Amino acid sequence: MKLHTKIVLGLVLGAGSGLAANVWAGTPWVHWVTTNLAGPAGQIVGQIFLRLLLMTVVPLVFTSITLGVAQLGDVRKVGRVGARSLAYFLVSTVISAIIGIVLVNLVRPGVGVPVAVREQLLEAYRGQVAGLQAGGTTKFGVDLFVNIVPRNPFQAAANLDMLGVLFFSLVFGAALTLIPAEKTRALVVLLDAVGDAIIKIIGMAMQLAPYGVFGLIFVVTSLLGWDILQKLLGYVLVVLVGLLLHGAVSLSLLVRFLGGLSPLTFWRRIGPSIVTAFSTSSSNATLPTNIAVAERELKIPPRIAGFVLPLGSTMCHNGTALYEGVTVLFLAQLFGVHLTLGQQVIAVVLSVITAVGTAGVPGGSLPLLMVVCAAVGVPPELVGVVYGVERILDMTRTTLNVCGDLTAAVYVARTESDWDPRLITGDVSLVPAA
Repeated sequence: MKLHTKIVLGLVLGAGSGLAANVWAGTPWVHWVTTNLAGPAGQIVGQIFLRLLLMTVVPLVFTSITLGVAQLGDVRKVGRVGARSLAYFLVSTVISAIIGIVLVNLVRPGVGVPVAVREQLLEAYRGQVAGLQAGGTTKFGVDLFVNIVPRNPFQAAANLDMLGVLFFSLVFGAALTLIPAEKTRALVVLLDAVGDAIIKIIGMAMQLAPYGVFGLIFVVTSLLGWDILQKLLGYVLVVLVGLLLHGAVSLSLLVRFLGGLSPLTFWRRIGPSIVTAFSTSSSNATLPTNIAVAERELKIPPRIAGFVLPLGSTMCHNGTALYEGVTVLFLAQLFGVHLTLGQQVIAVVLSVITAVGTAGVPGGSLPLLMVVCAAVGVPPELVGVVYGVERILDMTRTTLNVCGDLTAAVYVARTESDWDPRLITGDVSLVPAA
C-alpha cells in the first residue's frame, strides 16, 4: 500500500473513531478509554511525528536557502536572464501569497470554534502557545527590521528565531557567491549532502505519518466532533479556490501580457506537465517533463528552458506560498491566535521566502510551514491538525508551482531571445514585450 493511501486511511480511521468517541462521550467506558488510553496514545504518536519534522526545520532552512542563493553563481554575473527570472519568480509568488491571505480573511474558515472546546485543545500546547505568542508579537515597525539581523545566528537557531535564521542563510549564501568557486566548492558539496540527509530524515519521519495523522485527528475530532471536519473542509476549499484563481487568472494574465501568448494555447500545450506534477507531487520529478514541454510544445529555446526551469523548480513555488499563508491564518483563527496586520504582512513575506527553500519532494513544505507559524506566534505543533488533508493539497499546489515555472520560461523567452509565440500557432496576436 502506498504511503499516501496509508495517510488517507489514517485520516479516515482517526476521524471515524474520534467522531464515535465524541458522540458517545457520555458513556462512562468510552469516556475512560478516551481520557486514559486513546487520547494520550494519540497525543504521544502525533507529537513524536511533529517533533521529528520540527527537528529538521533549522538545518533544512539553512542548507536550502544558502544553496539556493549560492548556486546562482556570482550575483554580479547572473545577467539579464537571471535577473528577469528572479524578478518574475518574486512577483508571481507575492501575488499568489496575497491571494491566499485575502481569501482566508474573507472566508475565515477557522472562526467559530466554541471557546470551551478551543481551551481543551490548547491545553496540550499551553507551554508552546505562551512562548511562541510572546515571540511572535513583534510590532510591524523599526524593531522588526532591526531584529531580523541576529546578534548570534546559533542563538537564533536554538530559539527558533526563524527570521534571524533566514537572514543569516541569505547573507551567507550571497557571500559564498563572491568567493572564488575553488575555495567554496567543498563547502557547497557538504551543504548539499547535509540537505540531502535532512530530506532523508523527513522521508523517514513521513513513514510515521499514517499513525501520526490517526492520533492527531482522533484527538481533535473526539473533542470537536463534526465541527473540526467542517472547518477542515472550509480550509481545503479556500486553498483550492486560491490555487485555481492564481492559475486561471494571475498566471493567464502574466502569460498574455508579459509573454504575448494566448492563455488557452498555453494551457492546452502544457498538459503533460500538469499530469506529471499532479501525480508525483514533486517539482523535481516533473522537471524533465517540464523542460521537454517547454522546448517541444512551447518552442522555447533550450538555453532559456535549461536555465529558467531548473531555477524555477527550486525558487518559484507559487502554490506553496499561497498554501502556507492560508494555513497559518486558518490555524490562528481556529485556535484564537489574533494576528495583527503587521504579522499578516510578515506571514506573506515569510511564505514567499520559505517557498524558495521548499524541497521539491512530496511533503517538502511541512517543515517550512512550521517556520512561518513560529515566526508569527502560531504554535508550529498545530500543523498536525491539517496534516490529514496534506496529500491532496500537495498535489494541487505542486501543479501550480510547475505551471508557474513554465509561465516564467515564456516571459524570459519573449524578452531575452528571438522566441516568437507564432512559432507555436499562427493565430496568436502579439503584444509589446514588457
